[in-house]
Amino acid sequence: MLNDRVLVGKFGAAHGVRGEVRLKSYTGDPKAIGSYKPLHDAAGTRQFTIESLRHLKDDLFVARIQGVRDRSIAESLTNLDLYVDRKALPAAGEDEFYLADLVGLAAVSETGKTAGAIVAVHNFGGGDILEIAPAAGGATLLVAFTKENVPRVDVAGGRLTLRPPAEVEAEAPADDDFDRSASDEHAARASET
Repeated sequence: MLNDRVLVGKFGAAHGVRGEVRLKSYTGDPKAIGSYKPLHDAAGTRQFTIESLRHLKDDLFVARIQGVRDRSIAESLTNLDLYVDRKALPAAGEDEFYLADLVGLAAVSETGKTAGAIVAVHNFGGGDILEIAPAAGGATLLVAFTKENVPRVDVAGGRLTLRPPAEVEAEAPADDDFDRSASDEHAARASET
């Protein structure tokens, strides 16, 4: 299942007084975001064209956006996600996929049992995280998108193999008079596992 639009960046704070804005790029080559035209907001109702980019660091730029010429307009763009039409992106290579391709895939165990479906892919700065709606219903699950947790992705087959990490469960103390030495012993045992 392919999505019509792919998240490629996000506007940050206004930069200066002439309408420039900070821009975080999510593209493989961060500077490539400047070549995608037009960019859209999440609803697809607003379009943006990058006129120029100045590199700040890593995947962060200062951008001049067509039609944005003062700070107040630039400030109104803060935290706006930027999308590009899927057809504007190059085709994924063999054994490659866009993270957007994961949304809608079935999450199955190594034995083939369906665990749920991928409803979103998030990244809060510590790596990609899959949000999975369980097949049995209930609250969604969050699983780090790592090779260990997801050993196989089959976009064409509409599924990925999910090997969730083992949960770590702490033992609750027997009563409220739990003494410090028992707490220290419990912590030592937990750190050994």
